[in-house]
Amino acid sequence: MPAVWCVVLAYNAVDLTLACIESLRRQDYPHLDILVVDNASSDGTAGILAERFPDVGVLALSENLGYAGGNNLGMRHALQQGADLLFLVNNDTRFESNCVSKLVAEMIVVPHCGVVGPMVYTWDGWSTISSAGGEVDWRHADAINVGAGEVDTGQYGARSVDFINGCAIMVSREAVERVGLIDERFFMYWEETDWCRRIAAAGFDVRFQPAARMQHKAPLAWEGQSALALYYTGRNRMLFFARHAKGTGKAVALARAAKGLVSGTIRNRRMGNQAAARAACAALTDALMARWGKQAPTLT
Repeated sequence: MPAVWCVVLAYNAVDLTLACIESLRRQDYPHLDILVVDNASSDGTAGILAERFPDVGVLALSENLGYAGGNNLGMRHALQQGADLLFLVNNDTRFESNCVSKLVAEMIVVPHCGVVGPMVYTWDGWSTISSAGGEVDWRHADAINVGAGEVDTGQYGARSVDFINGCAIMVSREAVERVGLIDERFFMYWEETDWCRRIAAAGFDVRFQPAARMQHKAPLAWEGQSALALYYTGRNRMLFFARHAKGTGKAVALARAAKGLVSGTIRNRRMGNQAAARAACAALTDALMARWGKQAPTLT
């Protein structure tokens, strides 16, 4: 059976991290190791985890490396330890006990499967969908979590998709060795979409398996998100479509993405949300100047 290493990316919220690990320790898959990457938490996460779960590995970072950098560090460690499959999860997640087994089975059964992801539900139950796989909307320059907000009635079956939500994504060793790790220019947001597109372009299948079930605490919509999150999503949207859109579609996609940032700047200024306005403006400026990776725009 393939050796699975689960990389849990944590940033504060130690109670959620503890619950996530408990959920992973209840998995019925026998060959599962857990590694927590603590992205410079300020709430004592690393020490608390070491005391509560001495059998769980913890990489405590002195700097927040974002989703991309933190997961890449964890994956390098896991691959050095002989991992066949990598299961990257956010700390605000919890899983049904057979989730990992179902994902591994999909990896084994589907030829050339490089990525697989579960059905993601909202935190308040097992009926409202958060993500049933992802689709890239090339016409409108967007990435869509399929089924978000819908009640699950079995309408989404196992299938190939454009991307898997980064809150829980299983990737094969072969795919990583052929394509590489996550592009750290993204830092956070859009990086899993880019990664899945690169893996698919290399000839691997990217799959959604609804029999594997989990919950994610993140909100369905972007309302109320921090200005920094708005900055990275806006900037990285430009990077994604510059990289992956083709022909005249690239110009159209980039124009739409840029127009969205200009509109966001104007709209938020009119509404008095100066931080969000600055985020949209900085996202467009940095994208045009090709300033990627971890940035510190002045948003306050």
